[in-house]
Amino acid sequence: MSFLRRRKTVANSTSRGSDRGDDEEEKKKNEKKGENIKKGKNVEGKKIEKWSCIDSCCWFIGFICSVWWFLLFLYNAMPASFPQYVTEAITGPWLDPPGAKLRKEGLSANHPVVFVPGIVTGGLELWEGRQCADGLFRKRLWGGTFGELYKRPLCWVEHLSLDNETGLDRQGIRVRPVSGLVAADYFAPGYFVWAVLIANLARIGYEEKNMYMAAYDWRISFQNTEVRDQTLSRIKNNIELMVATNGGKKVVVIPHSMGVLYFLHFMKWVEAPRPMGGGGGSNWCAMHIKAVTNIGGPFLGVPKSVAGLFSTEARDIAVARAFAPGFLDKDVFGLQTLQHLMRMTRTWDSTMSMIPKGGDTIWGGLDWSPEEYYNCSAKKQKNNDTSGAFKNDKANIVKKNINYGRLISFGKDNAELHSSKLERLDFRECLKGRNFANTSSCDVWTEYHDMGVEGIKAVVDYKAYTADSILELFHFVAPKMMKRGGGHFSYGIADNLDDPKYNHYKYWSNPLKQHYQMPQIWRFTLCMELGFLQKEPMSTNSVHNLNVTFLFRLTHQ
Repeated sequence: MSFLRRRKTVANSTSRGSDRGDDEEEKKKNEKKGENIKKGKNVEGKKIEKWSCIDSCCWFIGFICSVWWFLLFLYNAMPASFPQYVTEAITGPWLDPPGAKLRKEGLSANHPVVFVPGIVTGGLELWEGRQCADGLFRKRLWGGTFGELYKRPLCWVEHLSLDNETGLDRQGIRVRPVSGLVAADYFAPGYFVWAVLIANLARIGYEEKNMYMAAYDWRISFQNTEVRDQTLSRIKNNIELMVATNGGKKVVVIPHSMGVLYFLHFMKWVEAPRPMGGGGGSNWCAMHIKAVTNIGGPFLGVPKSVAGLFSTEARDIAVARAFAPGFLDKDVFGLQTLQHLMRMTRTWDSTMSMIPKGGDTIWGGLDWSPEEYYNCSAKKQKNNDTSGAFKNDKANIVKKNINYGRLISFGKDNAELHSSKLERLDFRECLKGRNFANTSSCDVWTEYHDMGVEGIKAVVDYKAYTADSILELFHFVAPKMMKRGGGHFSYGIADNLDDPKYNHYKYWSNPLKQHYQMPQIWRFTLCMELGFLQKEPMSTNSVHNLNVTFLFRLTHQ
């Protein structure tokens, strides 16, 4: 037994020794693992590659490209009717477009149609440019994809700007309007202007021989479109040709937005004697025009043009400022966005045609306006019952002391205070000085540089501006622009329409200073840009029914 005890003791000591050796080896392995991890290696001692930012970007780009190609494959592989099938499954069956409905009723083309596009909706292409515009001959600078705006923005601004003295082309640059129906069918991909109306007219037999897009360079003044491009003469000749080749049927003219003012100018120009006018005679319009259907015509101007001319800050810019304060004031990629846009748009004389007309008589003064007792935010009844439309007149009265006659106010308090409590300093007597400058490396000159700090402070100290004082403000802050505009547009009300001075072309687009003799004028205000009337947009059904009514009148009058 003693022998067995001794053997067991020896065996136990041997096992304890081997356990100690294993522990030491495991400890060494753990120490080696720790050293490898510190050195950026794996357990086997191989170097571990770290995930860098470049790797993440490559994977992200690869993922986007893969998804894009997959969607592109599905788009080309699926049947053409699939999007319509999905839409009908969600919203129900599609209604027939107006043109298809009228064709089922047996209606067909009758009077020729002339479209007159508005501001910014017509395409512009390059015919001659500077070295930075190489390869862009007859490529669109305005409209389409606006690709050149992103590729070479400064070159784009330079070529779309006009001469600040003459309002015409700058030396070495020729940008001209695109011709044909494609000039204003789409403003940008997916953003149609005239395309839907053209498509509906085509369903009842219209084509290019009896449809004409009166494209013009919407940047320059109305009379200068004739001086530079003979656009007014081309419109006159095309209307005469369409009447002659369509059995003597008169044309139906459809102007939109600023195109309404442009066509008012045309109607006076075509009957005025040469050389100022077209020499068509006093009955030219009656002989060639069946009707005019104005869409969203700014006959009395639009207040939003004031903000655009004053600081280039329209409502969209104001919204962008609310989301990202100060971003547009920074030098992004060496550019000062608003300064460049201001310098460019102030060379476009056509924008001055939409400055509010009629002064305080039409738009109101410091303490009154036509909208004084109308609540623009009140929702209208959606039914057709008009019996109770005026039961709650008191509910529509605006309780806040908001004065819409003040087109510009510096500060919320100045927009609401009564005029007797406004302490205003006259800015017109202020001396301008060149003591205001941008010291950044990409300084962009604007007319505000000539005003100086004192001039800008004087403008703010005037507190509030009405339609009358707006014109004086523009003469102060943009004298070159208003000097050009004063020779082409007017903004007042005629004292005596028989005065021979109103035969000048500067008065032709102002309905407050002209007689317009037309057989029929149908005015459908789809865009709600007319004057000072604040209205809600039409519903989709209303516009649809309006199109049907319009096409019916167009083909059967």
